[in-house]
This record gives sequence, C-alpha cells and structure tokens, in this order.
Amino acid sequence: MTQAAIVTGGSSGIGLAVARMLRDEGYELTLVSRTVEKVERAAAELGATPIAADVGDPEACAHVVAEHRDRSGRLDVLVNSAGKGVPGTVEAMPVKHLDMQLAVNVRGMFAITQAAIPLLRESRGWIVNMSSITGTIPSPGLVAYAAAKAAIISLTRSLNEELDADGVRAIAICPAFVDTPMADWSGIAKDEMIQPDDIAEIVRLCLRLSPHARISQIVVENMGGNTDILSRGDVLNLG
Repeated sequence: MTQAAIVTGGSSGIGLAVARMLRDEGYELTLVSRTVEKVERAAAELGATPIAADVGDPEACAHVVAEHRDRSGRLDVLVNSAGKGVPGTVEAMPVKHLDMQLAVNVRGMFAITQAAIPLLRESRGWIVNMSSITGTIPSPGLVAYAAAKAAIISLTRSLNEELDADGVRAIAICPAFVDTPMADWSGIAKDEMIQPDDIAEIVRLCLRLSPHARISQIVVENMGGNTDILSRGDVLNLG
C-alpha cells in the first residue's frame, strides 16, 4: 500500500523541499498552506492534493486530517513546517504579535498533530516538527518566535515519551539560516546558507532508520556561525 504524508507549509521553502523528497520516495501527498494559489501551484508540480488552511485554527487542522484520511486512508508522516515570526523585544512587542506566533507555531502544530495521532499510531509513523536554532539559544529581538520554537522542542520530547509504546517517533529539526524567503532579511548570501534540500535529507534519513532508532532533536548550524544577527528582521513567514 502506498504510504502517505501531510506537509503543512508545503507550498514553499523547507516544506516544499521535504514534500519533493517524499514524492520522490513514493509518498502520496497532502500539501497545506494558507494561500490557495501557492498551494495549488506546488501541488500541481508534485501531483499532490492541495488544501488551503490556516493551521492556527484548530478546526481547520481537524478538517485537514479528516480530508486526508478520507482520501488516503492512512498517514505515515506528518511534517509540521508552517510557521510565522515577528521580531521584537519582550519590552516592546505587542501581545497580539505574541498570540499570533503562538497560534501558528505552537497551537497549530499541537492541533494538527493531535488530530493525526490515531492515524500515525496505526502506521507507526513519524512526526517531523520544524523548530529553529532560535529555540536553543538566546535570541534577543526574536523572543516570541524563539519561545514558540523552544515549545516545539519540548512538545516533541513529550510526544516521543507519550507515543513510544505505539512506535510513533517525532523529531524537532532546528536549523539556523536556511535559503528561503524567511531568511532574506539576514544579509547572508544565499549560497552561504543551509539549503532546504539539506533539511529534506535529514527527514529522508529518519525515514530510513530501523524501527528501533529515532532522532528526537537535531540542530543544523550554518558554517561560520552567523547567529549574532538573529536579532534583526521584519515579519518572517513559512508556508
């Protein structure tokens, strides 16, 4: 039976690179993104099913999983790549910007994973959560985004403990600057950044592990560092 995957934030950047890899590995794909045109274009390229949805809405997350289940009948990999970030210090950031980042980055990941667990339990599948290096180091000026990404790391660890007996595995991937529109503000040359395909290869590695092994967290650093500019930027969007 053909394996199947859901990729949120699947219309661009890391999500699209992971989706391409999964397509090449023979997975049936459901791509999820907020923008209808973008997700339909990406889905047409990959022969995937597009769903335009805001993962910050728990009802939308439940709908995504239900539609995927009705069509595919199974779920082997859930990739939580959708995300949003707004820079700001603790002192200066409006609470509404904190709420928005927590809604997309944490509540959205939580809600779609919660809905997907029964299917993943049946397949003994993988949950792939895109975190960030900002969740592992002090990130002044990106405090809410970093806190949300740190929460993803914590949730991933808890998922592994809760679902261990069911054979479901989760990984939090924590890259530094990746060559996507999100990182355009950094000033780093694109050919000096981590490539989206690098992240896709990490996911491919996980899928090839035996059932007795898992990688719960991996940090992907830029060669040469560059973490000193994490406090700069404008609105950051993924997917």
